[in-house]
Amino acid sequence: MLQDALATGNFLVVGRVGMDFFPDPPGTRTRDATVMRVGMGGSAANTAAGLVKLGCKAALVTAVSDDAVGWYCEGQLDHYGVDRSYVKRVRGEYRTSLAVYETRIEEHQSVIYRNNAADFQMDAADIDAIDFTAYGAVITAGTVFAAEPSRSAAFRAFDKAKEAGLPILFDIDYRPYSWPSAAEAEEVLTRAGAMADVIVGNDEEFGFMAGHIDRGLAKASALAETSAQMVIYKMGPKGAITFADGTETRTGIYPVEAVKPTGAGDSFMAGLLASLSKGRPLKEAVLRGSACASVVVAKPGCSPAMPDTDELEAFLAAHPGPTAAQEG
Repeated sequence: MLQDALATGNFLVVGRVGMDFFPDPPGTRTRDATVMRVGMGGSAANTAAGLVKLGCKAALVTAVSDDAVGWYCEGQLDHYGVDRSYVKRVRGEYRTSLAVYETRIEEHQSVIYRNNAADFQMDAADIDAIDFTAYGAVITAGTVFAAEPSRSAAFRAFDKAKEAGLPILFDIDYRPYSWPSAAEAEEVLTRAGAMADVIVGNDEEFGFMAGHIDRGLAKASALAETSAQMVIYKMGPKGAITFADGTETRTGIYPVEAVKPTGAGDSFMAGLLASLSKGRPLKEAVLRGSACASVVVAKPGCSPAMPDTDELEAFLAAHPGPTAAQEG
């Protein structure tokens, strides 16, 4: 069922879009900046843009503020070819998220403005307006569950996806600053994970869901055995472990000269799913996702840095290859 659904190459992505600021030239600290570049950001929007660049279709479900920043995000979604039929404008004190981050690794600073975030105003009525049968799969990331009414809307999307027979693809994406408490986050993300067919997260995120980082790998394995069809446990420079069909597959990474740490997870998800949609074997799809992550961390910006198919193929052709798979 999962492969057939992904083969449609048509994804409904539920989550946020935002505006990113990053000092120019690369390497500049924010406190020293005199020139800022701007780009589209937000985990869901990044993933959607990455999917479209790699030949898939993606529609974004979210809310933006009815102001210049929200309009900018709408224009950027149009620029990348992401369907924004389900992007709602909200007024009042709600604001589209803003991220200010540095294109540097050493002492990297990333500051996220999420007070009265507009995307948290997505509600169940917005979900009920969607024909889920028009899509092949539903993607979301953990931040969408951090506050109401977005949380209830996201769970409503999960319910509607299941009713329509669509797989649920879930990036844990735990951001502590978005949540009222760690305990609430653990409870809600665990509930979401139990409903998902594909779960992607890093060792710290699975460890968080399990109550301790030492139990994260066992948590990932247990989810694959009990509810999910595929679980990908990312370990940073050590690569990833993929649990699927009763097997455990270890893969390495594509080392690059990184200029920033942001955007890698969103690009990995886009590369993975785009590759699976085209029928590539699972191990190859995971490696192509890893390659997409490497491309993004080597360039400024998030959505602007997502590779298209030609860029990805050129990167793979020029790179000596992935590192050897390592133990967790």
